[in-house]
Amino acid sequence: MAQEFDLVVIGSGPGGYVCAIRAAQLGLKVACIERENLGGICLNWGCIPTKALLRSAEVFHLMERAKEFGLKADGIGYDLDAVVQRSRKVAKQLAGGVGHLLKKNKVTVIMGEARLTGPRKLTVKTDKGSEDITGKTVVLATGARARELPGLEADGDLVWSYRHALVPPRMPKKLLVIGSGAIGIEFASFFNTLGAETTVVEVMDRVLPVEDAEISALAKKQFVKQGMKIMEKSTVKKLDRAKGKVTAHIEADGKTATHDFDTVISAVGIVGNVEGLGLEELGVKIDRTHVVTDEYCRTGVDGLYAIGDVAGAPWLAHKASHEGVMVAELVAGGHPHPIKPNSIPGCTYCQPQIASVGLTEARAKEAGHEVRVGRFPFIGNGKAIALGEPDGMVKTVFDARTGELLGAHMVGAEVTELIQGYVVGRTLETTESELMETVFPHPTLSEMMHESVLDAYGRAIHF
Repeated sequence: MAQEFDLVVIGSGPGGYVCAIRAAQLGLKVACIERENLGGICLNWGCIPTKALLRSAEVFHLMERAKEFGLKADGIGYDLDAVVQRSRKVAKQLAGGVGHLLKKNKVTVIMGEARLTGPRKLTVKTDKGSEDITGKTVVLATGARARELPGLEADGDLVWSYRHALVPPRMPKKLLVIGSGAIGIEFASFFNTLGAETTVVEVMDRVLPVEDAEISALAKKQFVKQGMKIMEKSTVKKLDRAKGKVTAHIEADGKTATHDFDTVISAVGIVGNVEGLGLEELGVKIDRTHVVTDEYCRTGVDGLYAIGDVAGAPWLAHKASHEGVMVAELVAGGHPHPIKPNSIPGCTYCQPQIASVGLTEARAKEAGHEVRVGRFPFIGNGKAIALGEPDGMVKTVFDARTGELLGAHMVGAEVTELIQGYVVGRTLETTESELMETVFPHPTLSEMMHESVLDAYGRAIHF
């Protein structure tokens, strides 16, 4: 006889496990099905272990700058295996924490691979056989995986996906990174800092193409200063693999040239995990490997929702978590607000860090807004100079007529922490007036957020 639940979540990533816990808190009987690792890609092979690696690179970079701070550090080096081991230990600790939280909230965890056999019926293949379960509501939180382009497929030896790059078999000497989105540029930053001769190829006309153009330009300037080679409006047409060497055929300006590398990281996007779930038979609409949903994550099939990466952009863990909470509250009879995509912050943890929320200046203008733009450089901030981090900028975009904060964009030290101030402001529908009247503590990097707003209205004090 099939086990019966009020809500069944397929996937235990940052969308799935959060949805399951919130639903259990609201009194529902909940099951969470996971085929691989509790915590999903984010905790095990994504957000968390990459940040652990990048932290090691950041500390190493600061050690190399010791003399600037009046310090002595001789014989500076690193142990790549130890760096990776720390990263895996952090991931394991947090994945274990997810298991504890699910147990604490009395969520039934089923390790296995799920397939929908009806609108509210599932079969789960476990190591003990097949198990039938039913759920009054089913939530797809199956996530996504790396996209592979023909001829650029990862092999784990010469050509790596993000998973290979997280447990590298060696330190690259001459590295090619294909794609300059968050994943690509973070790995480029990590290996470049540790000494790899790094080239980044981007098909669009600038690195970090989803960011504001000024922020992309400033970031590129810093990447180049750090020794990276950036190739924009360029395409890797094919890879010739030989023993210990990859020859990349790169097209730029209508001409194709060959370049030799010992390692390639392919970071050309992701595809949703929609296969093998029985979605087509149920009539679920899928667009370019992602499940189509409405603003409340409903799929159009009664009782079936989709959240997180499998439901499309933006592919961010915090977006998945909030969708999970929203769906849980909706199913439990609540009336949650739908998530506004333009109020979801994006963060990239390269060096320098990048963070943004809302509309870029270009998109604000395209949307018909007359804008007021404020900018404030890190060089004008006392805390940034004291930290030895004078490179960067905070940029704000306002509607000239209403004073609405349309977007905020940053590049520089710790901006992934600073951005949340503007996110809160947008959620509270703050205008330039409230932001200008807010007292920011001194000396802090956050003062630049204040000055950028002031600058948009001709009132900046320190620049």
